[in-house]
Amino acid sequence: MKKLEIIFSHERLPEVNDLLHKYGVGGMNFYNIRGRGSSRREPVSPGRGIERYVPEFAIKTKTEVVTSDDTANKIIKEVLNVMRTGSNRSGKIFVYDVAEAYDLKSRRTGISAL
Repeated sequence: MKKLEIIFSHERLPEVNDLLHKYGVGGMNFYNIRGRGSSRREPVSPGRGIERYVPEFAIKTKTEVVTSDDTANKIIKEVLNVMRTGSNRSGKIFVYDVAEAYDLKSRRTGISAL
């Protein structure tokens, strides 16, 4: 099993959600996060006048899913293809191995707990 953490621009959330539905991923968590990376931020005018500032932290969305190894590879390839297009292409995918999973309600374990 693999845990995928996908960090992307918030306006891309419907695309990522549709992609996960396509592969039958049942559960998904997402969070609004702030951070800074290597991408350059555009200057912003906070109001009237000539004052401009460059925000240090970007607002992104982080999605977490746990799925089987082969489904994870398919999701990664498709997310990479989808995120290549459009105006905001910044983001990351982190992949972790999941040793065990337990469903508290059904008491299932392993891949059936997903």
